[in-house]
Amino acid sequence: MKAIRSRRVMVATAVALALTPLSACGGGAPQDAGSTAGGAGTGTDPSSFTILTANENKALPATLDALAKGACSAENAALPIEHQKVAQADVVQKVTLLAGQGALPAHFIAGTAMVRPDGDLGKGDLVLDYKEALEKLGAADQLLPAAAATVENVYGGMVSLPYQYNVEGIWYNKQIFADNGIEEPKTWDDLKEANAKLSQAGIMPMTQAGAAGWPLTRLMGMYIFRNVGPDAMKDVRDGKAKLTDPKYVAGAKALADLASSGSLGEGFSTRDADTSANLFLTGKAAMTYDGSWLLSSINDPKRNTIRDTNIGFMPFPAVEGGSGSIDQYAANAGAVMAMSPKQFGPKVGDWLKCISENYGAQALKDSGTISGFKVNEDVKELPVMTSQIQEKITELKDPVLWFEALLDPKSNSLASTNVSLLTTGQMSAEDYMGALQKSVDAAR
Repeated sequence: MKAIRSRRVMVATAVALALTPLSACGGGAPQDAGSTAGGAGTGTDPSSFTILTANENKALPATLDALAKGACSAENAALPIEHQKVAQADVVQKVTLLAGQGALPAHFIAGTAMVRPDGDLGKGDLVLDYKEALEKLGAADQLLPAAAATVENVYGGMVSLPYQYNVEGIWYNKQIFADNGIEEPKTWDDLKEANAKLSQAGIMPMTQAGAAGWPLTRLMGMYIFRNVGPDAMKDVRDGKAKLTDPKYVAGAKALADLASSGSLGEGFSTRDADTSANLFLTGKAAMTYDGSWLLSSINDPKRNTIRDTNIGFMPFPAVEGGSGSIDQYAANAGAVMAMSPKQFGPKVGDWLKCISENYGAQALKDSGTISGFKVNEDVKELPVMTSQIQEKITELKDPVLWFEALLDPKSNSLASTNVSLLTTGQMSAEDYMGALQKSVDAAR
């Protein structure tokens, strides 16, 4: 899930949480809490396999429909698939309403905060424990270990299916590197040296979509993970560390220095995502830190004029003396897609098993989408970089989260809002982290 979309959901969550608690809606225990609440569920099959998704997500319904006509045709005959839609910005409000009415569909999108153990749906035992359910179905091994770990780290449990799985790193232009005698930077100092050499050659070293905020905080966050270690933001959430601690402030300082050195080019703070991608894909910038969602643009010959065979992908470099590992990529698992324990009967269970066994290959074939499911058949003629990223994700073992993943909605927004002030010299690293820590403390 991209940070922009996540922030919209989280902001909406703050509104929804001000509503009457779910447990008080409808005059009784929500969703018939009892033997069907939470866990793997022993619910009753509905009349159709109803799936609620966001209007903006066209790929997921299409891929599930393809499964209904193919690998999951028997499951579809027993329990026909049916789609419902909601605007992404209205997800939390819609799901809150449905939950209060005891009318959640079998499979549904939800807001990040809602499905966590302390969220409205989590506290009400209204989300299926996929880990337990898949173990009972004999399909637990169909989730890639890294994807399962990411879901559990973000949501506090296995409560979402990883229909999309993104890994993040630095994409780079192999030809520009070769022409300037640059090898893949292994340390932050190596990266700074490469940036200086590229700048001297008149080439923009890195392009980031600074207007969105999060493409800049990603760089700061990865520096912190490399410097402090993979539990850096968990420790902040749990009160074991503060963003004002020296090693965290060093991350903000590193980002500010990167920007002031000119490594991100002119106008980076107002650069949008399309402009940033075009700068890289037309050879005007040597690098960009981004996620595997960039593959859709890389695989578009109208946008990518440097050819996918000329593109490399490397991990964020190590910070010398830091406790993190260069092997730890940041990853995310798309929007929440939960299931209702109340409706988790045998036929819905059959659907879940079929999806887990076949979605990975179907998504690759249909749209080149990389998921967190195993690919159980040979998918031929994949684009070069798609194939490489799929292989990397399959081998990934210890993913980390992104900087804002565990922050409360207000602090999440503040991190992105203030980062332009940090990177344009209007706010010091100490002040940036101080304001953010104050917001984190206020949300406890």
